[in-house]
Amino acid sequence: MKELPILKYSGQRILTTQQLAEIYETSVENIKMNFNRNKNKFIEGKHFYLLKGRELRIFKHKVTDSYFVKNNVNQLYFWTERGANRHCKILDTDKAWEQFDNLEETYFNVKQGNISGENLIALAVIEAQKILLQKDKEIEMKNQVISELKPKADYTDTILQSKALVNINQIAKDYRMSARQMNKILSEKRVQYKQGNQ
Repeated sequence: MKELPILKYSGQRILTTQQLAEIYETSVENIKMNFNRNKNKFIEGKHFYLLKGRELRIFKHKVTDSYFVKNNVNQLYFWTERGANRHCKILDTDKAWEQFDNLEETYFNVKQGNISGENLIALAVIEAQKILLQKDKEIEMKNQVISELKPKADYTDTILQSKALVNINQIAKDYRMSARQMNKILSEKRVQYKQGNQ
């Protein structure tokens, strides 16, 4: 088996569908067809990872043709050792079993000390991009919460900073309800209550 470029994702070595097809001496279409027929036997995060959207775009900008990633690909499957094993079982040919044994010995179980400096850099970039993508998602979610809460905060500030009294009819109208509905809600929440005639 020819030497494979080392590719890692989520802390473990993986293979692309193209690599898997070449190793098992079958076609990419056959790998895809077998996967689609047996999807219930594969678990994402255990047997494979699926990259698409922004995560895939970031990944494609960081790798070379040696990783078999074409520009027109809109999603990319990465197969873990367990995923490669599942595909081997589905193919069930002597050649597939022989090649999976080779994969286990020479690719999946090789100690990290044998990785070249160039591949280490590529792997570090991929992991860093994954972390950055997660941070971007967190920031995006926080910004969405802020944008939802800002109008309410601005409205509250306007009301609280007003030196004049604000009629309950106006406040209720701002919340698209009647003064009676607003008074009822405020009463139920014990924000306002009757004391004497007030």
